[in-house]
Amino acid sequence: MKPADFFDVPEPPAVKITLDDDPFDLGWPMQPVFNEERVETLRRTPLPGIDDLDAALALTALVHDELQAFGTSGQGKLNNEEAAVALRALRAVLRRLALSFDLPFRDLASFRTYWIKNDMSGSWAARREYLEGVFEPLHARLLRMDEARIEDELATPISPRNATGWPDVDREIAELRRHFHTASTPQDYRGIGTDCVGVLEALGRTVYDPQRHLRPGETVPPPDKTKSRLGRFVEDAVPGAGNTELRGLVTKAIELAHQVKHRTTPTRRDAGIAADAVILLANMLRRLSD
Repeated sequence: MKPADFFDVPEPPAVKITLDDDPFDLGWPMQPVFNEERVETLRRTPLPGIDDLDAALALTALVHDELQAFGTSGQGKLNNEEAAVALRALRAVLRRLALSFDLPFRDLASFRTYWIKNDMSGSWAARREYLEGVFEPLHARLLRMDEARIEDELATPISPRNATGWPDVDREIAELRRHFHTASTPQDYRGIGTDCVGVLEALGRTVYDPQRHLRPGETVPPPDKTKSRLGRFVEDAVPGAGNTELRGLVTKAIELAHQVKHRTTPTRRDAGIAADAVILLANMLRRLSD
């Protein structure tokens, strides 16, 4: 995603401009228009098909450029209200990425008030330097997260499907992937373990059907008893001795998830292995359900 993606280019007029209408032959002024609705949507929720990290990189560049243009030449693309919308959206997206970002102003007008109060009114260079000090660390942090995402992608199943098709499971996996992209501390990695357990419980709720899987005299296993739910699903999907290895995979994936969830200082590798295991398990169970 690029900063330009937050703008629309208007359609040219239906009636062709003649030389009499445009004696200097300047043509139709195709000035980009800020898509405020799209940016407001991004403030509330991730845009369809666009990762929040990609959106944050583009929005950070846009806001930095606009504040710098206003603070130096005064010739930015955004007006005061549009800049306020962009700043609110940037703060919201960064919060979803677990990054704090608080500026002492909310729009262009309050930025001007801030620089006057802080002895920057006499020098555009001072304002440029201030903005670089604010935005460059943020931009560098986002780039490191992007590099880590490329280097540390979680497993992609061999299945031709983009998702399992089970809504609850796919939502949990999407959250797991999103959290893993931004995780950087042992506490974050414990949270990945919790997300893995969430995927497993969603799987159990999805594949376990009491009408098919409950034996006489048994009670329905609670949602957190994922070994019982998923193990029974595998038993019935692959009857006989052939299910032993698959049930073993189920058990090990569940144990890995709980180990990471409860470990005091899990590492990124620990969290990644557990996450890969539950993602691949979800897709294996989906294949068994066909």
